[in-house]
Amino acid sequence: MHERLRLELLRRIQRGTLSVSLLARQTGFGPAHLSNFLRCKRQLSLEAMDRVLAAQRLTAADLLPALRQGEFWPEEADADAVPVVSHAAALFEPLIRPSAVQWMLHLPAKALQSVRKRSPNPRHAWQRFVAVRVPAGDAMPMEPLVLPDAIVLIDRHYTSLQAYRPKRPNLYAVRNGSQLTLRYVEFLSWRLILRPLNMAFPVELIDVEPGESPGDLLAGRVVLILNEL
Repeated sequence: MHERLRLELLRRIQRGTLSVSLLARQTGFGPAHLSNFLRCKRQLSLEAMDRVLAAQRLTAADLLPALRQGEFWPEEADADAVPVVSHAAALFEPLIRPSAVQWMLHLPAKALQSVRKRSPNPRHAWQRFVAVRVPAGDAMPMEPLVLPDAIVLIDRHYTSLQAYRPKRPNLYAVRNGSQLTLRYVEFLSWRLILRPLNMAFPVELIDVEPGESPGDLLAGRVVLILNEL
């Protein structure tokens, strides 16, 4: 089981969906401790394995190849049907399992076909489009653009800070701690500046840690906002 966990973590690192520094923050273990595990220089205790599994939203069954087949959303699924998922799944799950799908958002045929992607990070292994519901407390800083209980569609293959359209700021889903936050974003002095639309709310700053890029903190660009369904 140690070896299967090690290989799964290494696969995620190679795909660009994980880094040692990110795993260290998620678990509370030191980067050196985790690096030694990944390099086969030490093993983890059962308690430590449980913390790693929980941080990566894995179970022991996920490490068994025979049980993984067909577990994720099939690639041949309707390209114009987007899974509505939890904020945690949108932030941390490269591939969306059917069990994580709350419901499917059906869009007009070929609605997403012309949406451009741009990511300096290797996000090609991530399922591209997901949608989340925005509760009232999370929507208020972006009112009236985003209203309570809106559904926002996120392109997780767009993690560049370059404007999608000239002179129009991108709205991003941002990883703010373990929370998903919707904000306009700038990058200055190794900090992300999160700007709300509603000026009653403060500007927030997030430090970009050594070994991270600004795009590592972006879940993706908001493509579509549905304030009423």
